[in-house]
Amino acid sequence: MADASAGSVADKTLTRDVLTRDAALLADTVREAGALALSLFRTELKSWTKGASSPVSEADIRVNDLIESRLRSATPDYGWLSEESADDEARLEKHRVWIVDPIDGTRGYLAGREDWCVSVALVENEQPLLAAVFAPASDEFFFAQRGQGAVRNDVPVYATPGTELDFSRMAGPKPLVERLRLGAGEIILHPRIGSLALRLCRVAHGGLDAAFAGGQSRDWDLAAAHLIVQEANGNMTALSGDSILYNRREVTHGVLVAAGRDRHASIVEHFRNSPLS
Repeated sequence: MADASAGSVADKTLTRDVLTRDAALLADTVREAGALALSLFRTELKSWTKGASSPVSEADIRVNDLIESRLRSATPDYGWLSEESADDEARLEKHRVWIVDPIDGTRGYLAGREDWCVSVALVENEQPLLAAVFAPASDEFFFAQRGQGAVRNDVPVYATPGTELDFSRMAGPKPLVERLRLGAGEIILHPRIGSLALRLCRVAHGGLDAAFAGGQSRDWDLAAAHLIVQEANGNMTALSGDSILYNRREVTHGVLVAAGRDRHASIVEHFRNSPLS
């Protein structure tokens, strides 16, 4: 009789080997993509507007093409969802899916600001499994693997503990954050960070205490940073506390909050008691 336990061990080893391969592939690809984006930064680029007001440039397309070439050739059985690719709903049938924002913060990128990044996640069963966010202009490389913690430039990072609310250490739409204010008076928020993925990663490494997404963010804005926050002892959910799921037919999300676990729970409780109208 065959030894079932031997098969189980072999399956776990294969899964671990594939995950190790995918992690290395992701890190190498995002570093290469970031280097390409940086080489085109502050140069003359063709740009145009898609949809109502979303800017896109030839740099977005070239970086997207590089990432797609590297990842899809190495993992042909995985799905693909990118801001700069036509959506193929075949991804919905895939066990694992790459979710990509080749340049998150294109508006700032084109304006010569440094608050942009390359953001890529590998999602499995609607939850991020691997994540890389690279901000080449500030030389910050964030990486996370589910259950293994998060790092910035290979150094472990952690969200700030506690429940106090220091508005100067929060980022997001001011009218939204103002709903946390208990007293009168002006509040001063942290300066705006154009890239949502980078804004969320600032929570993961303790640069911010909390960050909000004001609605209409997409899977590619969120998936990688979500895992990085989560693995840095933080939490990121809808204001209701509901979990965020990825690689569904609808990829648009509502208002979200990210913070260290205790602060996140306190903020969610506040909005449950005082919901948005």
